[in-house]
Amino acid sequence: MNFLERARCCGFKMLDPGTAEKIVETLLFILTLSSILVVLCIIAFMFKEGLPALALGREFFLGMTWYPPNNQFGIVPIVVCSFIVGIGALLIAAIIGIPAAIYLAEYSPDWLRNFIKPCVEMLVGIPSIVLGFFGLVVLVGYIKNTFGGYGECILAGWLILAVMTLPHVISISEDSIRAVPKTYKEASLGLGATQLQTITKVLLPNARSGILTAMVLGMGNAIGETMAVLMVIGNPEIPFIPSSVLDPARVLTSTIVIEIPYAVWGSMHEHALFALGVILFIVVAIFNLITTAVIRKGAKHR
Repeated sequence: MNFLERARCCGFKMLDPGTAEKIVETLLFILTLSSILVVLCIIAFMFKEGLPALALGREFFLGMTWYPPNNQFGIVPIVVCSFIVGIGALLIAAIIGIPAAIYLAEYSPDWLRNFIKPCVEMLVGIPSIVLGFFGLVVLVGYIKNTFGGYGECILAGWLILAVMTLPHVISISEDSIRAVPKTYKEASLGLGATQLQTITKVLLPNARSGILTAMVLGMGNAIGETMAVLMVIGNPEIPFIPSSVLDPARVLTSTIVIEIPYAVWGSMHEHALFALGVILFIVVAIFNLITTAVIRKGAKHR
């Protein structure tokens, strides 16, 4: 007697395929909905805890001094430093990454591309704290001995974040260039254009949306990075707007990590740190929306 016969003898009825499929569909819907609800609950909790600080208004959003012992929670220096660090790292990654993507897509032989691209993508798998430790031990000392200053500075943050952003820029940009229809390239070369002219006048303009997507994703990654920046950027006790790349800085993520252990629960200090988390969430969400819009726009043009 097989399993089905035993089940029938015990009084069990087998479900028909239509009913089983509906059960599976309902279960998958519940699981999908639960993941959305978890995210919404986290967001709601962040806004709830950060609302008292956000309600400070001008004092919070336009204040120039962040010093919790005196109940001063101005976020302008922290936000400015976050964008300085993120934009600088992104520019370095773009200067290196976009030419590298062009080379991999148009000039390198297949065997070399198949070797280099996986190596670049492996950088994503390196834990940020490992890169931060490398920066603290090697890069900070080199900057201090070569350029002077503190060593732990914006320049160190730029270099470490650029390394972390490079895989996004190179991989997505290279895929975007290779995704341009070959007929475009063949038509350009057939009309007498050189390979360089074809790249600059045909391939790059048509791959613009993908390259811009890589840049926006890289910017979001740089803004939201915590451990690597925390270890190399200096983190002055009172944040200020730096005047040199050799100055230390305090960004949104490092401020939250440094101060949350001694913030009294329910105090304005704790609410202000949650408000920083809200601002960070909004900034990264805006970058994601921009990325989605760019992708959709590029898809329509194709």
